[in-house]
Parts: sequence; structure tokens; C-alpha cells
Amino acid sequence: MGKLKELFHQKVSALAEEVKTLRKEHGDVKISDVTVAQAYGGMRGIKCMVTETSALDPYEGIRFRGYSIPEVREKLPKAPGGEEPLPEGIFWLLLTGELPSEEDVKEVTNEWRSREGLPEHVKATLDAMPRDAHPMTQFSVGIMALQKDSIFAKRYREGISKYDLWDPMYEDTMNLLANLPHVAAYVYRRSYHEGAHIPAGPKDMDWAANFAHMLGYENPEFTELMRLYLVLHCDHEGGNVSAHTIHLVGSALSDAYLSLAAGMNGLAGPLHGLANQEVLRWIHKMRETLGDDVYDKEKVKQYIWDTLNSGQVVPGYGHAVLRKTDPRYTAQRDFAQKHLPDDPIFKIVSLLYEVVPPILQEHGKAKNPWPNVDAHSGCLLVHYGMNEYDFYTVLFGVSRAMGTLASLCWDRGLGLPIERPKSVTTEWIKSFVAEQKG
Repeated sequence: MGKLKELFHQKVSALAEEVKTLRKEHGDVKISDVTVAQAYGGMRGIKCMVTETSALDPYEGIRFRGYSIPEVREKLPKAPGGEEPLPEGIFWLLLTGELPSEEDVKEVTNEWRSREGLPEHVKATLDAMPRDAHPMTQFSVGIMALQKDSIFAKRYREGISKYDLWDPMYEDTMNLLANLPHVAAYVYRRSYHEGAHIPAGPKDMDWAANFAHMLGYENPEFTELMRLYLVLHCDHEGGNVSAHTIHLVGSALSDAYLSLAAGMNGLAGPLHGLANQEVLRWIHKMRETLGDDVYDKEKVKQYIWDTLNSGQVVPGYGHAVLRKTDPRYTAQRDFAQKHLPDDPIFKIVSLLYEVVPPILQEHGKAKNPWPNVDAHSGCLLVHYGMNEYDFYTVLFGVSRAMGTLASLCWDRGLGLPIERPKSVTTEWIKSFVAEQKG
């Protein structure tokens, strides 16, 4: 058993005992009250699930196992000569709660690279699809095609103790993470480069560097961007659509492939992972409308007011939970200021950062006037030549898989049950409210 797997087993076994005691001794303690507005409003803010890997504070932002994004960028191991953290390190942290050493990160790299390789039936399945099918549709189908080799499904069919379910879930997770960049790169090259696929790089290439290579990007700065991008998007606590979906489907003891594919279908929605491409489309429309005046602050202000007064939103601004500038936005801004300060789209993004929040505050309808991660990620990708907006959510999905699959391993290790909340009807609510008033 590898060090990571053994460490995870120790951690999950210890916490499982703590959870068992908590449920036995404090199971009746209320941690949330539910209002009618929350019941109709997408369960916003209801504390009703547990996710160990990360937590999102409205005023501090996301913390991965207690570490802020600046701390993660500082403390996680980096590639030789690199400045951004390696995704293998964030996965180790998410799974174990411990900061990895450089040797630990190398172990994960070697583990994933040793498990990589798309089966021919996966390639055939993808090649049977139209090339103009949305990349997220192809990505989800590719994940489903990989499910044929699920170790969890095989072990469950043969018969396995519920206390050992974490083991095949861990194996499926490692196999999936090893091959997700391959599925994503295969989709990218067949959709946008006429199927001219690029073989994996040398085995000593880290996960993100190999991904960038298979996509067809050899610029060292783009490789650094991929490392940062994959770290920043890896997890966002458990209540977002993709994370919640993966947890929900996994609670039925569906394997990692079925669960992840379901979550990716949620990520593909325009209110979730699809948002980053909407930001770029909005910026390009503004450039077309304003022309040479696109850097004129007053003209941009008027364009924003026109957008809001037409009943539309400014994409990339606001967040369901955050009430400050998204730290993921700030990290990407730091990267841009260092590597592409004169990029024309970055200049527009910077101008919007200065102009939009005061307007949204004056407008008064946005609870959070500050930018989220989607307001910035697209401009970085475009700078390095990735102009295929529809593919951006696939990149998001490769990253988000790390946190959600780590959580799925914890779900199985803790023996969490099938998720089955109680629903009521509007008639029930009307009767209940009437009784309370009476």
C-alpha cells in the first residue's frame, strides 16, 4: 500500500470513530433552521451536509483543509524552476489534511502517470460523436466510457464489506484522475485540431505539464497557468451543484465514474461552470459596441448601466456565498500582473474591477458586487491562444474532480448513508404557516 493510501486509511478510520461518537452523543443537536424562503430558494445556506475537504467563508473565501489560497500557493511543493503549486500537492492536502513534502508529490505524480492510458473503446466512443458536440458532453461521455473498468463496481458485485468500500473507491479515484487529462485532451484535439492527437509526455512530467503538452501548448508560462488553474478550481466546499451532485449520486453507492459524470453534467450549466466563457463573450460584445472607447471609463460605466437596465447581469460578478473579491480571482490577477500586464483583455478586466463594484453597489440588487473566479480565468487562457471558449468548462472539470473525488473517498470511508431529504408540498407549507399564525 502506497504512503498516500495508507495515510488516508489512518485518517478516515480515526474520523469515522469520531463521527460515530458525535452522532450517538449529539445527534439531536440542531445546527440549522429552515425557512420557507430557503425551501423554495434552492436550499441556500441550509447546513445539512458535511464536506471535509474545504470550507467557504463569506468574508475569508475558500480554505482548503484550513489553508487559504495565498498559503496554498506558498506552502505546496512546486515543479523545479516553477512558482505555482503542483495539483498533485493540493490533492494530497485535500485527501489527508496534511501538507505534502516534495517526495509525497512525486509519489502522486508517479502514481497517476503509471495508471494513465485511454482504452481503445473510450477513443472509439468519443470518435463516434459529432466533432461539434459540446466539449462538456464529450467529456462526460468519455468518463462514462471509462466506467467499464470500475474496480468499485466489480468489487461490490463480488461482495465486499461496507467497512472496506473506501478501498475500491480510492483505486477508482486514482485511475480516474490519472486519465481525466487524457479524456479532456482527446476531446480538445478532436474538436478543434481535426483529431491530431498528441501522445503523453515523458513519465517524469508532472500532471499539469503533461496535460498542457497533450493539449498542444508548450509555453512554460501556460504550463504554470495550468498548475495554478487546476489548483484554484479543485474544490469549493460541498454545496455547489457539481460537488453536491457527485456526493448525492455517490451516496447511492454509484462508483466514482458514474458519480463524477453526473457532477460534470451539473458543472456544464450556465449558472455554474459555464459562466467563465460567458464573461469573455460579454467582454467581446462590449469591445464590438464601444470600439476604440472600450478603455474609456465613462463609456464603460454607461455600457454597464445599459446592461443592468436591460435586465441582464454583469457576468463574473457576484457569488452565492462570498461577500468579498474571490481569492481565486486575486490569485489569477497576480499571475496576470506578472506575466501579461499589457494584454488588452487583461486591461479591460482590470478596468471592470475598478468600475463594476461601485455601480452594482449603487444599483442595489447584488448582494455581492465583487468579482468571482470566472471574471478572470478566460482572459488568461485567451492570452496564451486558447480561444475555444466552450472548452473552458472541461478544464474546470478536470480540476474540480480532485476535490469532489477526494470527498467521495471520505464519504465511503465514513460510511455515510444514501442522501434522502424530505420534501413537502406547497399545500403542506400553506397549512403549516396557517397553523403557526393561529
